[in-house]
Amino acid sequence: MRLAAADVTVTQVISDDIRGVMFFGSLASYATNWKESKGRYIAEPASETRTPFQRDRDRIIHSSSFRRLKQKTQVFVAHEGDHYRTRLTHSLEVAQIARSIARSLHVDEDLAEALALAHDLGHPPFGHAGEDQLDDCMKDYEGFDHNAQALRIVTLLEQRYPNFDGLNLTWEMLEGLAKHNGPILKAGESVEVLPVALKEFKHILDLEPTTHAGIEAQIAALSDDIAYNNHDIDDGVWSKLISITDLKEIDSVGEVFREVETEFPDIDERRRVLEAVRRLIGIWVTDLVNETNRRIQDYKPQSAIDVRELSVPLVGFSEKIKRQLQELRSFLSEKMYNHYKVNRMRSRAKRILRELFDLYLKEPETLPSPWREQVESGSSDTRKARLVCDYIAGMTDSFAINEHRRLFNLDSMQ
Repeated sequence: MRLAAADVTVTQVISDDIRGVMFFGSLASYATNWKESKGRYIAEPASETRTPFQRDRDRIIHSSSFRRLKQKTQVFVAHEGDHYRTRLTHSLEVAQIARSIARSLHVDEDLAEALALAHDLGHPPFGHAGEDQLDDCMKDYEGFDHNAQALRIVTLLEQRYPNFDGLNLTWEMLEGLAKHNGPILKAGESVEVLPVALKEFKHILDLEPTTHAGIEAQIAALSDDIAYNNHDIDDGVWSKLISITDLKEIDSVGEVFREVETEFPDIDERRRVLEAVRRLIGIWVTDLVNETNRRIQDYKPQSAIDVRELSVPLVGFSEKIKRQLQELRSFLSEKMYNHYKVNRMRSRAKRILRELFDLYLKEPETLPSPWREQVESGSSDTRKARLVCDYIAGMTDSFAINEHRRLFNLDSMQ
């Protein structure tokens, strides 16, 4: 399929003090070059001041789905406290890490940043507990997957522009969202095995589902790992679900905490945690850059196409850091994610979403317009359930809690 031309007519007379103009000349051969973008599926006038990927980033930031991330959670329910990270603050942290890594590897920072900002758009309220519950609610209707939902949002559900639904992002953005964790189809597989939000995208085969995504999407995916592992340490200590003493039991993490304690014996616990987290992020970013440079030397990709066609990801951690990350994830799972207080929040969240889903599907007249009209006119039970799922997935934690209270608590009749 031939896409609309990319917006590559960026004005060339922009002042040389704009970093972007100078930096693009030093992109590595294996980077995704904005001048060679495959473009957008719907033709639009080019921007005179932004590259296609800068424009994608701006569209993500201005989207309703991105704003709602401010009250969607990682581990803790949003109303538990203002300190804990939300999907919005997490996305900003991932974007910062991704941009730094992209700069070190001489690839497109704007594309890496845009993909990082967009990677969590498909998450429903209440974090992974919410995703698990919505998937269970939809088990008879082809399920729910937050990665696939992100593509559905940017190609259909966001409705801001007069000439199209979605955000009309570039091919490279859509490919990165669909494939940032690797190929989504094996050779010979049918699209029927994909989550529904992917297989219903009419251009899914055009996104080359059997290959890896570009290097910028791979960077965004592993920047996510760096961010949430380290920041869950911070949130876990702040919540008192884990302690520095606990963390010292983990060889790699404990070593960094001991270094900070030795170097700054008189600082308070809060600063000690923040300094240790800062150092851990630096260690893992450096390792990612070094290991990726090693793979670049081994595989010698000469273009973005070469990166996509490799049999393995080009971006990655060393075996040592992969072991350390796994050790930390196991620790956090045991001590934090499965703590009884978190399990209680998770249990309540699942009940809220299950009861909302069942009510909306049985009584669509309880939905606001235009969702009510769409569900009532749905052509099948599967179609109706998908619309209800879309509505719930777009909720924030606070909205879901308040909506449940309005619909199920007789003392909150309004």
